[in-house]
Amino acid sequence: MNLYEFDYFLPEELIAQEPIGKRDESRLMVLHRDGLPLEHRRFKDLTDYLRPGDTLVINDTKVIPARLFGRKKTTGAKVEVLILKQLDKYRWEALVRPGKKVTVGTKIDFGNGLLEALVLEHTVFGGRVLEFSYCGVFEEILDRVGVMPLPPYIKKPLTDKDRYQTVYARQAGSAAAPTAGLHFSPELLEQISNMGVAVVPVLLHVGLGTFRPVQVDDIRKHHMHAEYYEISEKAAAAINETKLRKGRLIAVGTTTTRCLESASGEDGKVCPGSGWTEIFIYPGYRFKLVEGLVTNFHLPRSTLLMMVSALAGKDKIMAAYNEAVRLRYRFFSFGDAMLII
Repeated sequence: MNLYEFDYFLPEELIAQEPIGKRDESRLMVLHRDGLPLEHRRFKDLTDYLRPGDTLVINDTKVIPARLFGRKKTTGAKVEVLILKQLDKYRWEALVRPGKKVTVGTKIDFGNGLLEALVLEHTVFGGRVLEFSYCGVFEEILDRVGVMPLPPYIKKPLTDKDRYQTVYARQAGSAAAPTAGLHFSPELLEQISNMGVAVVPVLLHVGLGTFRPVQVDDIRKHHMHAEYYEISEKAAAAINETKLRKGRLIAVGTTTTRCLESASGEDGKVCPGSGWTEIFIYPGYRFKLVEGLVTNFHLPRSTLLMMVSALAGKDKIMAAYNEAVRLRYRFFSFGDAMLII
């Protein structure tokens, strides 16, 4: 399967540069897997497509201020760091710029000495392993010296950093937001729960695996970077109960989908626990758990576009994206939403 089968034309002005005024007022394209025509609604109309007995599964990860701007201790040269994966208390995998000039042994200073990093080694994905040193609590220092890691296609500064968090964000650790969840307001979630739809949290910390570009023509040769996930016993029991009573399991976001499909057995039951997933979902994949998906509009040639194509069918997805361009939907992280049902 060729990478360029997942390409499409997107005018730059359709890339959303800031969040909409109210979370649940974004547009919602509804793509029916059974072939019914596309529908065009508002996100708060999601309740029209849910029914009692369904379970909505959310990813309650929280974005950390993972982008750090520092200087080399020896020369004072500027260095940009994006921390991605925590290895232990002091060591993280990270991306660095300018990569060629940040060699093993380089020491980097952040926040005038509040935080320092030593480059220990290169990673197979072109990043670095950094060992941090500091006095105090790392998370508190990160809040002081780090900034929210907005994607590079967002050029406008974010005035309210909470708008790059879901309203249910709980456990810090992501280098990017699970953006499908940004559309939910507390009021909408309450309305959904009152309908008899269970809202169940799982965890996947969003890292390089979700956003690393596909650089091979044959997508089957692409290798996903591992991301950490957790499913509690309570969440697993609720998900498995949904399947037993024939309710629908609807994932909020591709990260939730990766978590669920990674933790499910061949019998369709999800297992509680934690681990690292490298699952890569593209057309031909047979879903074991997920029956519906709330998602955003994704970048051309991305693994996320391949995942939604696996669920809805590539031809249907590409036709829907072309229609979204024609109707001037807003794309990517702060953009509009799609429901695949």
